[in-house]
Amino acid sequence: MKRIAGALAALLLAEPALADGLVENVNGYTLDAKGRLERFGGLLIGADGRVTKLLDRKDKRPEKLDFRLDGKGRTLIPGLIDAHGHVMALGFQALQLNLFDTNTLAEAQARIARYSAEHSSPAWVRGGGWNQERWGLGRFPTAADIDAAVRDRPVVLARVDGHALLANSAAMAAAGITAKTADPAGGRIERDAKGNPTGLFVDAAQDLIEKAAPRPLPRERDAAFAKAQEILLGFGITATADMGTSVDDWQVMRRAGDAGTLRVRVLSYAAGIDPMISVAGTAPTPWLYDSRLRMIGVKLYGDGALGSRGAWLKAPYADAPGQRGLQLLDDAKLRNLMSRAAMDGFQVAIHAIGDAANAQALDAVEELAETYKGDRRWRIEHAQIVDPADLPRFGRNGIIASMQPVHLTSDRLMAQARLGPARLTGAYAWKSMLDAGARLAFGSDFPVESPDPFAGIAAAISREDPAGQPAGGWMPEQRLSFAEALAVFTSGGAYAARAEDRLGTLQPGRMADFVLIDQDIAEAAPGQIRATKVLETWIGGKRAWVRK
Repeated sequence: MKRIAGALAALLLAEPALADGLVENVNGYTLDAKGRLERFGGLLIGADGRVTKLLDRKDKRPEKLDFRLDGKGRTLIPGLIDAHGHVMALGFQALQLNLFDTNTLAEAQARIARYSAEHSSPAWVRGGGWNQERWGLGRFPTAADIDAAVRDRPVVLARVDGHALLANSAAMAAAGITAKTADPAGGRIERDAKGNPTGLFVDAAQDLIEKAAPRPLPRERDAAFAKAQEILLGFGITATADMGTSVDDWQVMRRAGDAGTLRVRVLSYAAGIDPMISVAGTAPTPWLYDSRLRMIGVKLYGDGALGSRGAWLKAPYADAPGQRGLQLLDDAKLRNLMSRAAMDGFQVAIHAIGDAANAQALDAVEELAETYKGDRRWRIEHAQIVDPADLPRFGRNGIIASMQPVHLTSDRLMAQARLGPARLTGAYAWKSMLDAGARLAFGSDFPVESPDPFAGIAAAISREDPAGQPAGGWMPEQRLSFAEALAVFTSGGAYAARAEDRLGTLQPGRMADFVLIDQDIAEAAPGQIRATKVLETWIGGKRAWVRK
């Protein structure tokens, strides 16, 4: 009897379980538990949208299936996870005035004037993406620069990093901004030699303009979210951390979920304690809409951005000796906010770009870790400019360094000007973070950068820009291997958001989120990886997007 039972058990193990779907004839690879590439030729998908089994070419295929897809030898990889993005901002950027690709102020002025003429409503012209470094302007733009294009209606334009607003004279008048308007805590109003506002509002000062601007209508928000999803799916992004979800943003996502149009998985971090409590109450929300939406934590701001000189530095800027950036929260307030979130089990994500802000975040984590023990997964977002002496601290207390490799390729020359070469040893130090024991999760900070994860993977393994500069990579000792780069855009992003039980790999039991692409990127050169095109994006075992 035992011999018969053993033979039956062996037979059952040899036969693949019945599955609802099979994707076969693919060049598939995912990551195993040790972060190594695991290759397969077929993917069995269960009725629950999860992976049932990875198949070698010799494995027997089930006969009864709801669907069978011939991959035609194409490469299949896990769905990509952007660990730091701004979903609604991405959608609004695509639907509003876009200055990202403008190379001069004159080009931007012409586009602003044309957009205003072609769009009589809404009353305010909104847009963004300007970058004075790309324009070669040598200064920040001013209200007068925008008045030259549009004077008769308010114009508000966000800088590429989202940490500064440029307003024309009409917008400042509508907001009641005068020379007597004081700089708010955590913000800066740029002023001329006479003390008059120039039209540039940095970090918290942006609220002085925003409070006067009309709020988007619900239908406008819904359209922006739908557009953002389409963009993300087209880049093979199946899940993203939304860093700074407002209550209005959450309602948009809930409406999409209720309507059955929520396709991308959104891992939400509230835009402060109040939205966190308003949405989630006393604990992270459960997974909603078949694991497509969850509020897991809160986003806090330690400083601003490097481009607007809002990043908080330990020493003055090399190109602005009187400035050290902006400390947005004092030590006591940062700890109080972190404690308020941690006491109810929310995850804390701290924006820190400058070395002083990173040191402050590390200090706070070290102190609070004594009270809030266990697997807290404290996140430091960007970790862009770090004092080398602080790098080992990222390997303690379960810290996750949530970084964006494309920032290096965009900001390298600016960073050198802002800090000087001697202070860049700990900048964009991905490999040093790994060696110190930190967990990495990579993203793009879209729409500050394109959400294209293949550009991020290429930057991570080469530390070269799209033109291949600098040859051999900037600080090449910080390069990652391909397996490491793929991991931080998949399993790393899942782990960072406490979603590794269902996302991040194609191991059995995980959601069948995957991407079919036009080439095998495992052995490709960085330039080839950048050129990768997504052919199909699948979420939960269902096709969510296909290239037309």
